[in-house]
Amino acid sequence: MKTGGQLIVEALEANGTDRIFCVPGESYLAVLDALHDSSIRTIVCRQEGGAAMMADCQGRLTGKPGICFVTRGPGATNASAGVHIAMQDSVPMILFIGQVASHAKEREAFQEVDYKRFFGDIAKWVVEIDDAARIPEFVTRAFAVATSGRPGPVVISLPEDMLTDEVEAPEALPHTPVETRPGEAELHALEMLLSNAKRPFVILGGTRWNEEAVAHMRQIAETWSLPVGCSFRRQMLFDHLHANYAGDVGIGINPKLAERIKQADVVLLIGGRLGEMPSSDYTLLKSPYPDQALVHVHADAGELGRVYRPTIAINASPAAFVEAFARRKPTAKPAWVAETEKAHAAYLEWSTPPQTGPGAVQMGPIMDYLGKVLPEDAILTNGAGNYATWVHRFYRSRRFGTQAAPTSGSMGYGTPAAVAAKSLFPDRTVVAFAGDGCFLMNGQEFATAVQYDLPIVVIVVNNGIYGTIRMHQEREYPSRVVATTLKNPDFAALARAYGGHGETVEKTADFAPAFERARASGKPAIVEIKLDPEAITPTRTLTQIRNKA
Repeated sequence: MKTGGQLIVEALEANGTDRIFCVPGESYLAVLDALHDSSIRTIVCRQEGGAAMMADCQGRLTGKPGICFVTRGPGATNASAGVHIAMQDSVPMILFIGQVASHAKEREAFQEVDYKRFFGDIAKWVVEIDDAARIPEFVTRAFAVATSGRPGPVVISLPEDMLTDEVEAPEALPHTPVETRPGEAELHALEMLLSNAKRPFVILGGTRWNEEAVAHMRQIAETWSLPVGCSFRRQMLFDHLHANYAGDVGIGINPKLAERIKQADVVLLIGGRLGEMPSSDYTLLKSPYPDQALVHVHADAGELGRVYRPTIAINASPAAFVEAFARRKPTAKPAWVAETEKAHAAYLEWSTPPQTGPGAVQMGPIMDYLGKVLPEDAILTNGAGNYATWVHRFYRSRRFGTQAAPTSGSMGYGTPAAVAAKSLFPDRTVVAFAGDGCFLMNGQEFATAVQYDLPIVVIVVNNGIYGTIRMHQEREYPSRVVATTLKNPDFAALARAYGGHGETVEKTADFAPAFERARASGKPAIVEIKLDPEAITPTRTLTQIRNKA
C-alpha cells in the first residue's frame, strides 16, 4: 500500500526524472514528503511562472519533459505563462498542480479552478487524477503525450485527498518513445525535386533535434550544397560560420535573405511550423498556397497542411528524417553552389554589428567581445524585447544545445531559463540577456541562482523604457508617449542584495573588465548596461522612427 504522493514520485523516477522545479503548497504536501526520500533533486523557486519557465528550459535543452509542481489557484495561474511558452514553442513539459479535495469540488472552494477549462487551449493534454491507483498509468501517459508528435505541455491536477489515499497500484514503467520515420516514396520524391531545382532553400525549426541530427543536417547541406536558414530563435540548429549558413528566418530578417526565400523554387522546411514570426506574417511563403514547391517535414501529421499546402508532406521527426536523407546523394554537381556562397557572404555582412550609435555604450563592440570570449558550448538565454535583436542577429551560434529563448515572445524568460540551464550543465558558461522590463518580470529567480550556487551571468540592458512597445508607439503615435517609461532600481546593487555580484557599465570600455569580474566572482552576477533609449535598434534611433526617417 502506497500513498498517491509516493506513487507520483515513483512514476517520475521510472520515467527518468532527475529534478523538479517547484513553489511549495499545502495542496501537494504528500508529494513533497515523498520527494524527501527520493533521489530526485528538488529546486524551489520564487514564483510559479519562473518555475514553469525553468521546466520549459529543461525540456528545450534536453528533449525530455521538464517537471514543475505548483499549488492550486494562484499558483497554477501564475504557472500558465510557462505552459503557454511550452505550447507555442513545442517543448515537452509536465505541470503538476495540487487541487482542492474531492469533497469540496464544484463549490468554488478556496483557490478552486477547473484546470481542464483553464488550460484547455494552451496545453496539449489536461487531466485530473481521481483514483490514486491510476497514477502510474496517467503519469506514464503524460510523458508519452509530452514527447510524441509535436511535443508540448501536459497539465495534471492532483486532488489533495487523492495524494494521501493509500492504495495498491502496479509498478510504474517508463513510457515508450514514439518515432515517426519518412517513407521511401517521400524521400525519392524529394530527391527528384531537388535534382530539378535551381534555387532551393532549407529552413530548420521546431524541436526533437539532437546533436547527431544536427550533424546529419550538416552532412546533407554539404552533400547537396544547400543554403540553410534557422527559424526564429532556433539558431542553435546550424553552425553560423559554416559555409552553407544563410541566416535566421525570424523577426527583422535580412532583406536579402527574405528575397532569396521568396525567389526560391523549392523550400525544404524541417521540423518547424513556419508560424507568423518566421514567415514574416505569412509573406515569405504565401498562405495557403506557396509560389515555391514546399516540402514540409514534421513529426505531427496534424501540422502538415495546417497553414501551408505542401507539395510533399513528410510525417517524420527531424532526427529521423535527416538520418534517412543523409544517405542520398545528388547525381550531378548542384547548379546553385554559387548562390549558396552568396547567401553565406550576405549573412556574414548582415551579422557584423555596427560599432557606433547614440550614447556612451555601444552594443556592437560588446557583441563582438562576447563572440570572441564565450566558449562554443556557452548557453545563452533571453526573454523578449528589442535588446534581444543584438543577440539573435550578431551572436554567431556554433553548436547545438546553446540557446534557450521563447519563440512565443514571452518576457521574463531569460533569468529563470539561465538558472535551469546552469543546474543542468554546471560546467558550462550560462549567460542570460534581459531588458530592464524583461528582467523585473521574473528577476526574483536570481535568488534561486544564489540559493543553489549557480553562477550565471545576467546582462541587463537598461534603457529605462519598454523598448519594443515604445518603438511601435513612436511609429504609430509620434511623440504621444504613454505607459512605456520605467523607473528602475540599481541592478548591480540588487545583485549584491541577493548575495550575488553586481557590475554597472556606463561606457563601452567598461564592459569587458566588468564581465570578466562577474565571471571570476564565482557567484551569480548581474552586469547592468546603461543604454541610451535612442539606441532602439542596431540601425535606427527612436528619433528616426518618430520622424519616419
